[in-house]
Amino acid sequence: MIKIQHKVTKIIPELRILSYERRFQHLELISLEQKRLQGQLIEICKYFNDLNDVTLEELFKREGNMRTRNNSQKLILRNFKTFQAMNFFPFKIAATWNQLPENIVSAGTVNTFKNRLDKYWITNPPV
Repeated sequence: MIKIQHKVTKIIPELRILSYERRFQHLELISLEQKRLQGQLIEICKYFNDLNDVTLEELFKREGNMRTRNNSQKLILRNFKTFQAMNFFPFKIAATWNQLPENIVSAGTVNTFKNRLDKYWITNPPV
């Protein structure tokens, strides 16, 4: 997929001389890693809005304290006993979700969440 992105961004003649990163910035595209992270965060948003068949409590514990930094919908990981669990979806995404501001995680719809996340990432790109 990355090879395809490299080739497609070189189609525009004015951008051919630029580096891959500069072409991405000029075209205002996001990387595949950021796109993957965005998809995972959208899935968490769906859990909070009851749009998935799996309940959120099957994957995470919810933070009971509503007076927290960043947002009030914090996720707490269940205890994992194996090293392989670190690659499991909840383990990888909880820290990123917990750092998002309140106005993003409290979005009522997936589209609102996505739009607010995109605006937030313009000034605060994910690490």
